[in-house]
Amino acid sequence: MRLARLLSTSALIALGVTPALAATPGATKQTATPKHHAVAPKKIDAPSMMGNTAPTDQKEEHVSVNGHRRYFDGVTRTAVGGGLMEKQDSAKSVSAVSRDFIEKQAPGQDPMQLIALLPGANVSSSDPAGLTGSNMSVRGLDQTQMGFTLEGFPINDIGNFAVYSQEIVDSENLKTISLAQGSADLDSPHLSATGGVVDMYMIDPKMKKGGAFDVSYGSYDYTRGFLRLDTGRIGHTNLRAYFSGSYVTEGVKNTDYTNSKLHAEAKFVNDWGQNNRVSLAIVGNRLYNYLSNSVNKQSWETYGRGVNGYVAPKTVNGVSVQNTVWNSTYNPNGSDKGASYYKLHQNPFTNIYASAPSHFTLTDNLTLTETPYFWYGDGSGGGAYNTNLENLSYGATKTTGTLNGRGGTQMLYNPSITTTYRPGAVTKLTLTTGFNRLMVGYWFEYSKQKQQGPYTGVGADGNPWNVWGSSPEVVLANGQTYQYRSTLTQTRVHTMFIGDSMSLLHNKLTIDAGLKYSIVSRSGTNMLPDTSTGRNISQTYYEPLPTASIRYQINPENQVFVSGATNFRMPTNYSLYDSGAYYAGSGYSTHANTNQSPEISISEEAGYRYTGSTIMGSVTYFHYDFTNRLISQTQCQDAACNNYFTTNINAGGQTTNGVDAEIGTRPIFYHIRPYASFEYVDARLGSNLLGGSGSSAAYLPTKGKFAPETPKYQVGFNLDYDDGSLFGGYNLKYIARQYSTFMNDQSIPGYVRMNLNIGYRFHNVGFLQSPNIKLNLSNLTNKGYLGFVKSVQTNALPTVGLNGKTVKAAIPTYSIGAPFAAMATVSAGF
Repeated sequence: MRLARLLSTSALIALGVTPALAATPGATKQTATPKHHAVAPKKIDAPSMMGNTAPTDQKEEHVSVNGHRRYFDGVTRTAVGGGLMEKQDSAKSVSAVSRDFIEKQAPGQDPMQLIALLPGANVSSSDPAGLTGSNMSVRGLDQTQMGFTLEGFPINDIGNFAVYSQEIVDSENLKTISLAQGSADLDSPHLSATGGVVDMYMIDPKMKKGGAFDVSYGSYDYTRGFLRLDTGRIGHTNLRAYFSGSYVTEGVKNTDYTNSKLHAEAKFVNDWGQNNRVSLAIVGNRLYNYLSNSVNKQSWETYGRGVNGYVAPKTVNGVSVQNTVWNSTYNPNGSDKGASYYKLHQNPFTNIYASAPSHFTLTDNLTLTETPYFWYGDGSGGGAYNTNLENLSYGATKTTGTLNGRGGTQMLYNPSITTTYRPGAVTKLTLTTGFNRLMVGYWFEYSKQKQQGPYTGVGADGNPWNVWGSSPEVVLANGQTYQYRSTLTQTRVHTMFIGDSMSLLHNKLTIDAGLKYSIVSRSGTNMLPDTSTGRNISQTYYEPLPTASIRYQINPENQVFVSGATNFRMPTNYSLYDSGAYYAGSGYSTHANTNQSPEISISEEAGYRYTGSTIMGSVTYFHYDFTNRLISQTQCQDAACNNYFTTNINAGGQTTNGVDAEIGTRPIFYHIRPYASFEYVDARLGSNLLGGSGSSAAYLPTKGKFAPETPKYQVGFNLDYDDGSLFGGYNLKYIARQYSTFMNDQSIPGYVRMNLNIGYRFHNVGFLQSPNIKLNLSNLTNKGYLGFVKSVQTNALPTVGLNGKTVKAAIPTYSIGAPFAAMATVSAGF
């Protein structure tokens, strides 16, 4: 049934784009001739297959342009749209950014910030430098419903599939970021990609010895330095490497706290013979930042971007209203006993990534691609609670506890500690025989994730005794450590995939079909007592995922395609466990749900592309059907909601239709390269959802409502200028209204975000190559806005359910968009 649905796709939408002649730019001191013309290749090559994730699968576009050269930072001055478009040949929607755009943004921006102008990319950051990470959704699906890879390996959290964009990679080492808005590839190593995928690829080491550096300073005491050293070719081989490091600090508006990050990267490459290549990329990251406060509408309307000092939380009409930033002053005598002090919300984390994507030509017709990887993470995110140690519980047993031998009521620091070990490998063989290409592959991964939540003390100055919750800890009367969670999750992934591609009519017509079959086993151990599941839990998921596509290349410039794919997102690891406080009669505050089914999406796309010598454009119609949507729901156990529990449920279906479009040019009218993107989405819920709890529970009339976190319209625009010396760019992104409830009774308004960059590139000075200086201005109007929905609720207003009962209001929360910032940078190669 699912495969039949895939093959019955929607009709194609065609968009004609008339090519325009490029204006002849004036000569610059760095041009060899006064005129230049980009020449697109005329040969029709066989397109990429549906398994296209490894770095060695990427095809680099080679465009012959007289009078231009590539600078030390990878800027070419010829990339379409100022680096916001690349030539695509996949039979599905794909957009990408390259060095021409990346390099001109503020150094150190995270990958989500860098793709914010692409069609469908709804990105919001709470700080200009991205040190607290960004939030992102595409076509209404958030980042936990998308797959993210770096150098071919997965970087989503294996437990809850979150993406911590501030930890991934330095922007100076990013070659390209690709966004496939609709579906994952057959070889994509993901368990959560019901939406699209983001693939990131690092630059290769240079053949010649050298390096690059940049130094930045800006608003909120933003300070950053970056250095990369290239070895060049080592000996008489093609073996080469680079080593880089960066350090950044940035204050937070209206607060006293500072976020910082120490980051290092290395990459080794050796290639030989007929497309044989071995590489190794290593990324290390140590982050010291503070959690961003999630705010409700009432707090935002009262305090805006926050108040520096101490603001006591209060309750207005039953809603908690508090400072929108963590308080900079510790006040143990305040109404919250000091729990909102910023030092009690630290978020230290250490990551080490390693990936070795390699490609071997076994025979003239057979190649092997191997991507082994290892992912390590260790960190915590803290909170604080004023706790009576004389009234604790060990499961269902009431007991007492002590901290350093003392009982009574104390302020406790409670870090959420996660340690992950995640090795894996993606292996595939590709056989080419005439017009046919056959790919078979296997993805294996075995991860261990340990998660704990101990309690430690808080000093008189508000500092936690230990941000990792290490001893001294709260110890119960029975000698056990007091924790709100203590679990070990082992996840085993076995995914087999096979794809076949036929290229007919001299590569004009390409037909692809494939099947991925995933077997995912989770084995969990919950060390808390008296759980509903017992100590050991296991669950195995089996998912067949067919895909098919057709691409027709009308001529070298015009192309149409149609595709269908099935993707899935398995339940999170915390759905397996009871955790939190224990309430008599109802158990833990978080209930396990081991019967959750995976979320399934069936997507169809039909599109048209124009790839001319000066102009590129594309338009894509898309349709999704979702089943078993995964959501978290809180239910009260009494009228006052003093006792409650949270659980994970399947929330029915959703249907989404929409259109993506983008257009850009190579240099026209004196070095100008414009780019524009657009998206329209109509996403409708297919089910009535349960709201409220206990005697007031009722199904709400949510069927047909617009999906939360989904802007109906998005428009992006970028205007780039680069004459070889003077360069600059202006961009804006419009995001329409986003609902924060399934009943559509609360939303954040639409907003426009504008950014500007301007700089000057000098001639070589001694050993320094193309030294340049640039200024980046973000959020030009300093507009205050809520940028993203952090917690979606069923209803924000009291609502009469289908059974006639009134369901109480639940309060959505949001993240605040980053304020205006100015950042100046000096950089050079050598």
